[in-house]
Amino acid sequence: MTTVKTLLGLPGLRLRPRAGAELLDRPVTRIYVTELPDPGRYLSAGELVLSGLLWWRRPGDAEPFVAALARSGAAALAASGADSGGIPADVVDACERHRIPLLEVPADLSFSVITEQVVLALAAASDSARKRLQAAADAPVETLLERASAELGLPCWVLSGLGRVIAGTAPLPLPAADVVRRHAAREPGPLTVVPVEGRHAVPWLIAAGGPLSTAQAELAEELAGLVGVTRARAVPPQADVPDVAHVVALRTEGSDESRDVLRELLPDGLLLESTGDTSYAAVSQWPGSAGLSTVEPLLRASRILCGVGDSAPRAEAFATARFALDVAAGRAGTVVAVEAGEVDAHRLLLAGTPAGLRAALRRRVLGPLLEYDAEQHTDLVHTVRVFLECSGSPTRAAKALHVHVNTLRYRIGRAGELLGADLTEFTDQLDVYLALRMEE
Repeated sequence: MTTVKTLLGLPGLRLRPRAGAELLDRPVTRIYVTELPDPGRYLSAGELVLSGLLWWRRPGDAEPFVAALARSGAAALAASGADSGGIPADVVDACERHRIPLLEVPADLSFSVITEQVVLALAAASDSARKRLQAAADAPVETLLERASAELGLPCWVLSGLGRVIAGTAPLPLPAADVVRRHAAREPGPLTVVPVEGRHAVPWLIAAGGPLSTAQAELAEELAGLVGVTRARAVPPQADVPDVAHVVALRTEGSDESRDVLRELLPDGLLLESTGDTSYAAVSQWPGSAGLSTVEPLLRASRILCGVGDSAPRAEAFATARFALDVAAGRAGTVVAVEAGEVDAHRLLLAGTPAGLRAALRRRVLGPLLEYDAEQHTDLVHTVRVFLECSGSPTRAAKALHVHVNTLRYRIGRAGELLGADLTEFTDQLDVYLALRMEE
């Protein structure tokens, strides 16, 4: 990494610090020459700003110039006082106030010599940095990240496309999911993001804590390549999941990405079964489905569906997860997750009943009522269903059907006669209601 202090040691430049001597460890990423009174719009973080102070005319001119350097995150100001009788005092004061290291350029030194030497130093540092990073090629991701962060002079992170932090050298300044969303939408953000190449459906991303120079961007690309190799050769851990656990079923409609997505979503899970677009895994603790919405724009799948079984012995959890997945498939949305606990118990019970048996029970319980409606062109089946869904309350059911309560009582009485059941008695209500739901 090239720092301001590195430049002070370059042979032949004879740069002398005039302000910010305690800030000389700042990294330098590029050099920029300017004589604009306010160069803020053209500056980037980490730049060594080189100026002959031609913009300075009177005391007070230094404030907007140096303030612009501070806002941009410039590394330092290298100034020549050859045309201003030395460096003016208010330039020195402004650099101290805004914490910008100030280096005095000898009056007889050409800016082209400075530029050439700084560019060569940056190139040499970049080449050395790549070699040092490559030397750690077999190291874990955490070690690679620490090496790269030291070379870049910036914090770095490896993020999963599901919005999970794989590794980092500092706390992430914003939610990982926001970083992924900005990357997917190609929106600018405070971090520089470089994708990790590989064949995994769920990408990993390198995030660096600020703008990168050309040399830094090349180093970040090198890091991304090394992390990609490390990820590809990693052996998935053998998860120790108890027999009583959640089973998660995940389907990626229109693609075979379900296995990769499920493994990234449940890094501590145990993959049970995978058939391309649908995969199952067991996990001790369900982490939630938020990551699925984050990764969806990065996948080929047209929809992501997820069903989560109850925490139960694996065979039971598998069955409830499968049914929760079927429920998710029937709902609208590009990302739909359903937990078995959200589904009524009677629906889970009916889901395990073979279709032929459901049809036979429906005919046995509701047959006379269905025939009566077909012959008389009535809809007593609907009336009974509304009545039962109103907890057997004639008043509530009459209001829902927009009829008088006496009319409602007559219809329920007639339906009971046809069914041979007392629709005010709980057991009969339960049988009839289950038969009504067997058509779903």
